[in-house]
Order: sequence, then C-alpha cells, then structure tokens
Amino acid sequence: MIEEFEVYFLLFDRAGYGESDAHPSRTVKTDTYDIEELADKLQIGPKFHVLGMSLGAYPVYGCLKYIPHRLSGATLVAPLLNFWWSRMPQTLLSAALKKLPIQNQWTFRVAHYLPWLLYWWLTQKWFSPLSPNPRETMTERDIELADKDTKNSYIKESALRQGEYVSTHRDIIAAFENWEFDPTELLNPFSDGNEGSVHMWCALEDKQIWREALIYICDKLPWIKLHQVPEAGHLMIHEKQHFEDIIKTACS
Repeated sequence: MIEEFEVYFLLFDRAGYGESDAHPSRTVKTDTYDIEELADKLQIGPKFHVLGMSLGAYPVYGCLKYIPHRLSGATLVAPLLNFWWSRMPQTLLSAALKKLPIQNQWTFRVAHYLPWLLYWWLTQKWFSPLSPNPRETMTERDIELADKDTKNSYIKESALRQGEYVSTHRDIIAAFENWEFDPTELLNPFSDGNEGSVHMWCALEDKQIWREALIYICDKLPWIKLHQVPEAGHLMIHEKQHFEDIIKTACS
C-alpha cells in the first residue's frame, strides 16, 4: 500500500516524549508550530498531510487553525473532545463527559481547572485517578489490541524515558486547557480551489469519544468528511483493514 500510493510516513515524538525536549508551557499552538518547523527542517515540502488519533488529534486541530496553508489534507481518527470548548453546546459536551467513568471525569476536570495539581492527582495512592476496569473505556477488541502493544514494553519505556510528568501529564493539560479557538470556528483550508480534504473517523463502538459530539462538529463543518465505522472501537487505527481504509481515503 505504501508503494502503491507513494506514501512517506513521518512519526515524531511530541514535546517531552522520547528524545524530544520537554516544553513546560506547551499548548495546541506550540505543538502546531513544532510540526511546521520539523517539516521545514526535514525539507519535506511546502505542504503535507497530518493525521492524529485520540489525544494525539489535538495538534491536527491546531494545524487546521494556525497553519492551514501548509496542509494538503488532514485526518482525525477517534479524536479527543475537549469538554470545555467554548462554542459547542455545553449540554452536548457535558453529556459526552458523563459517558466516561467517574475517575476519568475528575482527572480531566483537574487537568482543566487545576493543571498545577495534575501531577499529584495522577501519582497519589489514595484512589485511582483513572478507571481500573479497562472494559469501561475499551471494547474487547480494543483490549486485545492494547495487549499486543504491552508485549513491546520497550516502546513505552522509550516514549516515557523523561518521565510521565513532561510527556503524558503535559499532553493531557494541553488537550484539556482553554483553547484559543473552538473546532466549529475552523475554516475550510481548501475553499479556494486547492486540492485537499479533511476526514474524521468515528468508531461506532467507541466507549471514550461520544459519536453525537463528532457528528455535531461535522454538521457545523460540512467540509469535514465523516466516516462512521460499525463494530469498531477506540483503537480501530491499529486494525490492519481500518488503517488501510484511513490511508487510502486520505490519498484519494
């Protein structure tokens, strides 16, 4: 497939992960300009396609907002919901938040309202900051796919070599802080006739991302093509067939 579509995949460590320097004040905007600078340093060309999944989708929203002129396309797969976006109906976002286990709800609230407390919150031993039951947030197939990843423990160890505080914790804060924009305010980067497209993939069995919220975003932004995948969970991008469908759609 890579040869057929002549795809070049560039995967990078966001700030604090792997060998990328930590960035204490990282935001959606700083991550976006990190992507642009990386593309320029590696001379991959004036335009590129960005793809993000789950929590890692927030820089894709950032690219659509801050550097739309650099994009040849964008793909969001089971993208996160910031439950404090300002222009989306709060009733919708509150309902999406309440779909999550209560421990996860409180962790995201701490990240938003008390980010300076998040490290303590996630490392204290009095109670679990996230649901200990994987079946509350993942389908059986998600669990199988996640178990495959845990067999390659060196990957996680390499990613978190600087410590979870400068990687995972700051990632969560950047995702759930007050953004400078709301996704429903985004403008079509290809409205001037330039070739390109934006795709959003929604797994119908996803227990983490509420489908109705994604549908609302795509209704407000009809230039985003919504793909609803039946019998797929949050980790659908790790399924060979779904991944190939995502890449083929992006390349079409």
